[in-house]
Amino acid sequence: MQCSMSPKAISPLRSSKVPQLLGVACIALLTLNACGRGKKDAAAPEVKPALTVTSTAVRNAPVKRSVLASGAIFPWQEVIIGPEVGGYRVSSLNVDIGDKVKRGQVLVQLSNDMVNAEVSSRRAALRAAEARAANSAAAWRRGQAMIGSGALSQANLDTLQADQLATAAAVETARADVAMVELRLRYTQVTAPDDGTITSRTVSVGQIAQTGGEMLRLLRLGRIEWRAEVPEGQLMTLSAGLPVRIVTADGKSVQGKVRTIAPTVQTGNRTALVYADITGGQARPGMFARGEIETGTSEAMLVPVASLVVQDGYSYLFVLGDKDLVQRRLVHTGVVYGQDVEVLDGVKAGERVVVKGAGFLKDGDKVRINDTKPAV
Repeated sequence: MQCSMSPKAISPLRSSKVPQLLGVACIALLTLNACGRGKKDAAAPEVKPALTVTSTAVRNAPVKRSVLASGAIFPWQEVIIGPEVGGYRVSSLNVDIGDKVKRGQVLVQLSNDMVNAEVSSRRAALRAAEARAANSAAAWRRGQAMIGSGALSQANLDTLQADQLATAAAVETARADVAMVELRLRYTQVTAPDDGTITSRTVSVGQIAQTGGEMLRLLRLGRIEWRAEVPEGQLMTLSAGLPVRIVTADGKSVQGKVRTIAPTVQTGNRTALVYADITGGQARPGMFARGEIETGTSEAMLVPVASLVVQDGYSYLFVLGDKDLVQRRLVHTGVVYGQDVEVLDGVKAGERVVVKGAGFLKDGDKVRINDTKPAV
């Protein structure tokens, strides 16, 4: 800006004061111009909100803690059933796969004609031995009665006593033979060692049984168990008796309870087996299942899952600050509980975070809060 005055305006003034007057006038004009610019800047519009969002407070709440694991379902005990005697033909098979049996029930019958004949022979031999023993005992008693008369010598008396002892021993041997063949006869019936369910059958009518050969398999008491592989870092939170919820591949859920924990850790994958008894349901041995082992209840900081923003593999929350400005914070998350997720660090309980619209914000944005619930 230039300042000038006409000659008429300065003519009455002395020439020595003209420069001073011109300087004062220019300063006044510059001051007025600066004041005008300040008023213009003060009237500039404020930053508009980038987005209308909803918010909620970070809250502490009790949650049920659990350990997630996976593993297969196995029989609690699978009993291999086979014959105690061999060389006999299978005459009848009384069960099939899936049948429920009781302890002592006859499952397989072996041909016992030859064994019955042998039992009869051994019993007859026992009776003959008992007769000889009775005769020897009577002779021994008569000899003892005549010992004072001098009719028998001491040698004859010793012979009678030896005969009595020998025939008594023969009776014991015959009785043992009878017991042995009767036991063999009983073993021609293959019975169930306990209550349970038949899971396998490898025997057929007509085949020759071999001693100790597998005929059937029995799921003892119908009990099954889930063998879960748990990482070594989570073993300290587990103990026998904890409840377990197991989900099979078909989506069915069954309940169980931890029975025991393996005393060793597998070096290959750094996990230990947790054995859980399964109660009820339609789970079957051989199925693969996932489950949760409930370890107790404790406090956790929770935020809605919708408030979490994942970028470049990291999780963030947008926290509301002064003047509705948002601050992006890096957080670490824990377990998901329905619509909420556990936050381990990065925020404090009571702070408000953006929920709806969080994915469209950047650090430092100004937002408009609309937490009004829609009318029903």
